Amino acid sequence: MIAYPAKFEKAAEGGYVVEFIDIPSCVTEGDTLEEAKAMAKEALSAMLYSLDSRKKNIPDPSNKKGKGIYYIEPDLKIAFAITLKKERKRMGLSQKEVAQRLNVNWTFYQRIENPRRTNPTLGTIVKLQNVFNRQFISL
Repeated sequence: MIAYPAKFEKAAEGGYVVEFIDIPSCVTEGDTLEEAKAMAKEALSAMLYSLDSRKKNIPDPSNKKGKGIYYIEPDLKIAFAITLKKERKRMGLSQKEVAQRLNVNWTFYQRIENPRRTNPTLGTIVKLQNVFNRQFISL
């Protein structure tokens, strides 16, 4: 789905400091690499949800490589809702237009794009993949 590059650096006092390259205000830390990765996922999820709920621009993930760079995926619900919204906007469609193509009511579709409320069925995901001509999950 989506994953953002994060720079993991060893801290002088031990542990790791994590900074997201595309979202500089998203920073966290952990005592071990595994803990830092878990904290990074939590921080990224919270930041993306916050940006979305405040209707702020959510940057696309860049394609950075290098020492200490790991790609972090946000929570699945948040990743799904944000990917869906970005794809809809890329195609120039409104929520109402997508709802009509899915043959569902507009409020139902709004919930699908809400990172905290999304919970589409497998059938709905298949319909969405047909509307957007794109795979959101591998079936």
